[in-house]
Amino acid sequence: MLRVALVGTGGMGTVHYMNYKHIEEVEVVALVGGSEKSRKKAQQWGLPLYDSIGELCEGEEIDVVDICSPTFLHYEHVLKALECGKYVICEKPLALSSKEAKILFEKARQVGKQLYVAQVVQFMRQTAVLRELVEKKTFGRALDGVFERLSAKPSWGSDSWMFDRKKAGLIPFDLHIHDLDLMVSLFGKPREFRVYKSQSELSFPEHFRFIYDYDGLNLVGEAGWLNANMPFRVRWRVYFERAYVVSEEGQLIAYPADGQPIVYNVEEKELIETGINVPPTEMYLTQLRHFIDCIKLDIPSPIVKEEQVISTLEILENIQWDEN
Repeated sequence: MLRVALVGTGGMGTVHYMNYKHIEEVEVVALVGGSEKSRKKAQQWGLPLYDSIGELCEGEEIDVVDICSPTFLHYEHVLKALECGKYVICEKPLALSSKEAKILFEKARQVGKQLYVAQVVQFMRQTAVLRELVEKKTFGRALDGVFERLSAKPSWGSDSWMFDRKKAGLIPFDLHIHDLDLMVSLFGKPREFRVYKSQSELSFPEHFRFIYDYDGLNLVGEAGWLNANMPFRVRWRVYFERAYVVSEEGQLIAYPADGQPIVYNVEEKELIETGINVPPTEMYLTQLRHFIDCIKLDIPSPIVKEEQVISTLEILENIQWDEN
């Protein structure tokens, strides 16, 4: 039985807790957090609550530390968990700079433990199909792609750490990182990139368009917290030499040059309640099962690799911001 401790009991901490309950040979045995919300969650879930990772490691026998704390605390928390000699799962982004990410992966090597970064889009059924189409060149080489991730402006208070670029990285690190990580994992690091930003009411750019240039391949990423009454929307389209493939609203369809459209079966099978305002889904369960399987084998993830994590951060940290 692997004993897991959760650091952070907010939205993602709750999602991870709800999904661990469906993984055999795993037990969440403790929480780390200093807020009143953490205290209430500890009471609700019947778990001991520690103020710090150091206290946790002194008071509990732990195999895995799962970091779901605010972004600006990830580096500190991951480093401490590794120093305690634990396997670590960390919600994206691993850090707000590639330098810090490199330090964390090197620390994991030094202590002989694995470090896993939770990029959940990698574990969607649509992603698995796209990965196979790219790797096998089912429709030839990819020529062009567009990846969108848009939502209405968040309802967090203006004083939330999520609206602080130095603490959260804002839209590039919160939204676009999902699609950029996918692009890098499939096609490698782009030769160059450009960023276009739009701004209206917020104190920072609320809409981004990213243009990534490869040899013989063009990719576009769009991400935003929009001043619009709209639902959260995710979709992507990839144009191959012999087909146009579209993922939108839970469907994945390929339109080949010859023949009828191909509708792929991407229906989720194990819908797990998230405990937050995210519909039941299986992608978090698939992701955590993957990491747990890797831990049992003491191997790095073959899906979310160190080099793609670092390459993604190297791009995001080089975005030029217009200071107000």
